[in-house]
Amino acid sequence: MSAQPAGGWAQTWPAPAKLNLFLHVVGRRADGYHLLQSALRLIDLADSLRFSARADGRIALAALLEGVSEERDLCVRAATLLRDSAAARGVQTCGVTISLEKRIPMGGGLGGGSSDAATVLLALNRLWQLGMSRSELQGLGLSLGADVPFFLCGGNAFAEGVGEVLTPLELPPAWYLVLVPPVAVPTVAVFAAPELTRNTKSVKISSFSGTASDFLSGSAGGGLGVDFGHNDLQPVVCARYAQVARALGWLGAYARARMSGSGACVFAQFDDHGDAAAVLARLPADMDMRGLVVRGLARHPVDAG
Repeated sequence: MSAQPAGGWAQTWPAPAKLNLFLHVVGRRADGYHLLQSALRLIDLADSLRFSARADGRIALAALLEGVSEERDLCVRAATLLRDSAAARGVQTCGVTISLEKRIPMGGGLGGGSSDAATVLLALNRLWQLGMSRSELQGLGLSLGADVPFFLCGGNAFAEGVGEVLTPLELPPAWYLVLVPPVAVPTVAVFAAPELTRNTKSVKISSFSGTASDFLSGSAGGGLGVDFGHNDLQPVVCARYAQVARALGWLGAYARARMSGSGACVFAQFDDHGDAAAVLARLPADMDMRGLVVRGLARHPVDAG
């Protein structure tokens, strides 16, 4: 059985970044993986991917990312995983060249690599006409990274487990100022740090109705709001990277600032674009970092489009 290429190969496929509105490490499994709780928000900063069919059956990149070999590249790994899954079902696929335009900073805690991998799975599932369900794609994606299932769920989410247990979140409109320090933080090293807090008390969301939107809005009581929680990885990163600590200190003078994921990017939430842009305009040149004003999304752009 063969999966013939569908139309739409000229399409550009977005891979949006995310922010961890909070990130708690609540335990550790016997296999060493950390148990997390986090609220994940999609933002309109995105990488772009394009795909070209090729007759030789190969999966290749149009250009390598600096410092990343083709066999280690998450886009190639995702495409290979999907191709092999199709082959196991007796479905042959054409080869593909993957072109990636990077806008999401690498090593910034914004999930760029995981989002790229998720978009590869979404796009090639359609282009190869495989008809795999979203849950099947999420199962494949988890082997590529803990954030990949989130980028396949279609919207914002409350994440638990190692990041694969997802509850949809309906979040209010918001703008964010994101600062990008000139460092790339290795996630594995942060989670391996002996001083990392691994016993933050778990949050129970079962008492919240609907999609758990009350959990972050504060309407469920307790004054949770946007100030709820913290990022357990933040003290570890700040102790090792002075640029991250400085970014948090500067941005924290204007709004509640927090690190996303394992860093290095930090962010603060604002009600509108103008407020965020006004703070960005005050960023001193000697901070040696760039800032981005981004909008929170309600849906993944592949699903919303």
